[in-house]
Amino acid sequence: MALRTEINPSAKRRVSSGEQNRLKTVALRAYCDHKNQQQSKEHNRIIELLPMVPKLARRVVMYLAPPLTFEDLVAAGTVGLVKAAKDYDPSHQANFKTYAYIRIRGAILDELKKWSFIPAEMTKKISSVQKAAKNIKQNTGSDPTDNQIAEKMNITVEQLYEIYKSQRARLFLSIDNSLQNSAPLARSLYAEEANAPQNNIEKSELIDVLAKTIQQLPEKKRQIIILYYQKNLTMKQIAQVLNITESRVSQLHAAALFNLSCKLREYDNARK
Repeated sequence: MALRTEINPSAKRRVSSGEQNRLKTVALRAYCDHKNQQQSKEHNRIIELLPMVPKLARRVVMYLAPPLTFEDLVAAGTVGLVKAAKDYDPSHQANFKTYAYIRIRGAILDELKKWSFIPAEMTKKISSVQKAAKNIKQNTGSDPTDNQIAEKMNITVEQLYEIYKSQRARLFLSIDNSLQNSAPLARSLYAEEANAPQNNIEKSELIDVLAKTIQQLPEKKRQIIILYYQKNLTMKQIAQVLNITESRVSQLHAAALFNLSCKLREYDNARK
């Protein structure tokens, strides 16, 4: 007679329930361990690249407009770094340092854009300077000097530089947006991505225009642009190299950006 083994249904359920609880416990521990590891990785990434934040902030500190401060840029960049650490996905085969650089830069520029407003009175002055520069070029066939623009505006060159400096943040952001990922100058301005072939062609053309414009700048302006955007020197370091004051470097840098913006405007109008 065959033996029949009886299994108590309630016992079977108790075993199954216990096994499920153990599996849940193991899964929970594994999850917590994974989460702790992830948090530890994020923490280490943030600590490792934290010095990059003020370094990038200093690159745009000259474009600050009240009430924005250097500390505000650092705070925005730090938030960008933290988000980068949380969102980073190694499977995308992107180096975290590169990814974080882009996110920090974007956060800092977004903060700068938020506060880059110009009073109506100053906007009128800037418009007048642009018209004066355009008229001089139409009459002479050459790019106007700062002295020529100041004379036509009936203001001093120092007053003209103050107008340049007031518009500098907007000019910087405009040039930065136009140059994103085109060539060496664009990369110096922290560009990050390159996409459609048509866009690459247009950006390549734009870079050619700007390269020629830079070459045609007066010597000191040209040196400042190269030292700042290619050699990554600070204004203070450039002042030491050129043996002029840091304030003078700032003035000439603002004037050079104005010259570049005029070329951008001409390029955009020619394409329309």
